[in-house]
Amino acid sequence: MTDEKLLAVAIESAKKAGDEVMRFYKNGNFTKEMKEDDSPVTSADIAANDLLMDRLQTLTPDIPIISEEVGAQALANRKNWQRYWLLDPIDGTGEFILGSGDFAVNIALVENGWPSIGVIHAPDHRLTYYAQNNLGSFKENDQSSIKIQVADYNHDRPVKVAISRRQKLALMGQYLNNEFDYEYVALGSCSLKNCLIAEGGADCYLRIGPTGEWDTGASHCIIEQAGGSIIDSEFNPLSYNQRESLMNPDFMTLGSAKFPWQNIIKPHVARR
Repeated sequence: MTDEKLLAVAIESAKKAGDEVMRFYKNGNFTKEMKEDDSPVTSADIAANDLLMDRLQTLTPDIPIISEEVGAQALANRKNWQRYWLLDPIDGTGEFILGSGDFAVNIALVENGWPSIGVIHAPDHRLTYYAQNNLGSFKENDQSSIKIQVADYNHDRPVKVAISRRQKLALMGQYLNNEFDYEYVALGSCSLKNCLIAEGGADCYLRIGPTGEWDTGASHCIIEQAGGSIIDSEFNPLSYNQRESLMNPDFMTLGSAKFPWQNIIKPHVARR
């Protein structure tokens, strides 16, 4: 199957999973519980996961899958995979439960250890972000699809920092150089904040706390194809399928390469 067809499969699969998620969201008839890592999971997460697993296994039977809601095989069994699907059936389950609408279906294709296709579908916002290596990044609504890119650096304006709706600014402030002016833009879902940067609506996002590779895979491709980057809190590249644990270190999503990021953000010890 060609790369173009794989991208089409990912986009259509994300939208179908989004329809399934919205069925639960609109009627409010879903169950919820806490997983071992104290993160929430709902019956909508499971239903979306089942739909994605079934669809991708049927359409691309030769491509293995890692999903947040299924887990992964031991590293010894997967470390030589040349490519695989990386799924987060609902990124922003907490936002789904609260009814904010800031949640999304994430699908990435990881090839040779790096995301080559990324699709993020936010069904309540009726938006789809997608990217493919050497193709660029795009934002699609009901009317059109447009190419997006990170914002240029302008010394005459504050640095726009994407934050979660319930994030403590004091925690964020300790990693930002107070010689610069900042404007905070609140949005739920890790992947949607990354997409906000990809389309130029914010300049950076600092994630301090637990995330998995499924949280960053799709938006990593979208950010890079839009001209930005995702790196760990010590300015090192993230990795995919290289460790037994699929948990990320603390990370930063950065927009324009023209920003003096080393002067704006203070490195700190990454959580492993």
